[in-house]
Amino acid sequence: MKSQKTLGIQFVTRPTKSNSSLLQLFLRLTVNGRRVEFSLKRPIPKKLWNPVKGSAKGSSEESSQLNESLDRIRAFVSSKYHELLVKGIPFTAEDLKAAVLGIEEEAYSLRELIEYHQEVMSDTLKPGTLKNYETSKKYLLTYLEKSLKKKDISFQMVDYKFIMGFESFLRRHKPTNHQRPLQHNGILKHMERFKKILNLAVKMDLLEKNPFDKYQFKYKRFDRDYLEDEELERLEEKVFSNQRLNLVRDLFVFSCYTGLAYIDVSTLSRQSLVKSQGEYWINTERTKTNTPIKIPVLPKAMELINKYKDHPRAVSNDLLLPVLSNQKLNSYLKEIADLCEIDKNLSFHVARHTFATTVTLKNGVPMETVSKLLGHNKISTTQIYARVVEVKVKEDMGKLKERLSMKGKKM
Repeated sequence: MKSQKTLGIQFVTRPTKSNSSLLQLFLRLTVNGRRVEFSLKRPIPKKLWNPVKGSAKGSSEESSQLNESLDRIRAFVSSKYHELLVKGIPFTAEDLKAAVLGIEEEAYSLRELIEYHQEVMSDTLKPGTLKNYETSKKYLLTYLEKSLKKKDISFQMVDYKFIMGFESFLRRHKPTNHQRPLQHNGILKHMERFKKILNLAVKMDLLEKNPFDKYQFKYKRFDRDYLEDEELERLEEKVFSNQRLNLVRDLFVFSCYTGLAYIDVSTLSRQSLVKSQGEYWINTERTKTNTPIKIPVLPKAMELINKYKDHPRAVSNDLLLPVLSNQKLNSYLKEIADLCEIDKNLSFHVARHTFATTVTLKNGVPMETVSKLLGHNKISTTQIYARVVEVKVKEDMGKLKERLSMKGKKM
């Protein structure tokens, strides 16, 4: 059988951090132009090494012993290389490395690595996050089948070229089930999940380094939709003939005055409403980050809690409010936006943005306080709403100019 493989065996060194007179010895393997290297865990005297020849110099006993050891390693690598050739199965430099280190039985395919990640992270990640990883898995396997014409590959074959090919595939991908094409930030989310899967392989010492180390994640910043004062007021005052639309509107408005995401509203128990120092508060925990939050209940939110306190579905489930599925809510919100003549892509998460902007920041609530109310772990997350602060500053400075102008006229 004619072999199309080429093999390169090279010994290279790196300086040791603890002793400048010693070098750390590495073995570099190259198969068909693709290379890997790993430490031989053997420090050698710097004065003995010839970097050009990749061997010990001189004829001293120490140099001779070192060169004999390198010859044995070279012969062992060659034997493993020919064993893989005889099997007739495609292999890479990583596969050869695994064979040399005696770990070929532990090698995972890309599909197996993804599934192992899902298994070990199932108790750590939220169901929604696991579902997102499943979606990324489907895209990866589709890329393998359609672009590379393979059902599966060794994950060691994943290099920077593979990563860029996957990104290009996602950008060209045209959904066939009426979904919208992936946008830039959505594509980067899939790339981010892929990187985390490969990070697991690095932690398991199955990969020496993550090929994503060279990849740059450049998310596009965009303005978040939120309702202006007039739009929120129009929504609150609208009376719908359909009671379900009234409920959906009320749930949305409740989020506008509490900043809670859908998942947190849907699990809000009656015990989470507490009275402290004469005021009502909502004590809960953000499902997404497990961050405890304590939110003062504004009058509009309390009005809605009282409105639905005897609702059968809320009572039977021990919840503050009766809820629908997120998918149904967002579907009805599109209809509500049309009926209220709100020309925005209304989704339940817009309510959280409205709380951050129109209800709090535009009314002078400090960003640090808003960050705490939203349950953000970093204030930089809250700073995406900084443009609202700029609007507020502009309004306040306009009023100041007016006052100064009036003062000047009086003088």
